[in-house]
Amino acid sequence: MPDEPSPVRTEFQRDRDRIIHSKAFRRLKHKTQVFIAPVGDHFVTRLTHTLEVAQIARTITRALNLNEDLAEAIALAHDIGHPPFGHAGEQALADLTPEGFRHAEQSMRVVDKLERLNLTLEVLDGIVNSSKVREDIFAEAWGTPSTLEGQIVKISDAVAYINHDIADAVRANLISEDELPAEVHNVLGDRHSQRINTLVCDIIEASWAATGEESDTATEVGIHMSNDVAAAANVLREFMFQRVYLLEDRQEETERAKQVVRVLYDHYAQHPEEIESDFVIFDDPAWRRAADYVAGMTDRFALATAERLGAPKSAGRLAGAP
Repeated sequence: MPDEPSPVRTEFQRDRDRIIHSKAFRRLKHKTQVFIAPVGDHFVTRLTHTLEVAQIARTITRALNLNEDLAEAIALAHDIGHPPFGHAGEQALADLTPEGFRHAEQSMRVVDKLERLNLTLEVLDGIVNSSKVREDIFAEAWGTPSTLEGQIVKISDAVAYINHDIADAVRANLISEDELPAEVHNVLGDRHSQRINTLVCDIIEASWAATGEESDTATEVGIHMSNDVAAAANVLREFMFQRVYLLEDRQEETERAKQVVRVLYDHYAQHPEEIESDFVIFDDPAWRRAADYVAGMTDRFALATAERLGAPKSAGRLAGAP
């Protein structure tokens, strides 16, 4: 049922505020981004990642004279359904559940079904179409947002994570800045701030037709990068997949995290009556309730609960973290 219009806020501002005040948004501060249960206060969490994405998206959207409030709302909710332990937790649930699991679809389910935030269709569309495949930042395999603001959030997500994940990987002694491919140094820059600035400015310039000020009507309106910058960004992403995300030395840590998720999911799928949460729909089948409950857990709550149920004491800590 539609709410009465606000006398002081646009509908997209209200969406943003509903997201910020949701329980799922608060839990992002205790969900790690890439590294599992790291020791140290400076590793990226889902919350800090989300704030970085929102800020980058707002910068691009404002420069292109688009709707900044819409972009911010999409950005703040794009990872709100991400399970604990980053992509290890996501893969575990994808393997376990009958219908598979993708965090973008779960984010949509959280805001639309579980917390029922009554968001606008434009924000929902941006959330569910925010994921990217490995091969290309602009690949459309998992959908393209129907709004330019949603497309900006999708690319801002990549701009944020490929840069802050470098910092985390350096902090964890997995790579050094000098090991980044030459193309990355030459095109994007040598430092974190240089790379983000290059990417953001290039997106704005390549997407200028979105402002409506482009006199050449043949120019395609959309969110783009120049060929050289897009190629360098994809080289950087592939480097991070090979040297960080899928690193063989991290597979033991990843497998321990997956085992924690398996223990939790199997237990609550068999004993859904033990789920003590309002974050499930009790008319749903047991597997769906278990998936919703586990996906909503923070890393530390998942570890503590799995230990209580008899899982290994820890999902693994990042060796050498400060």
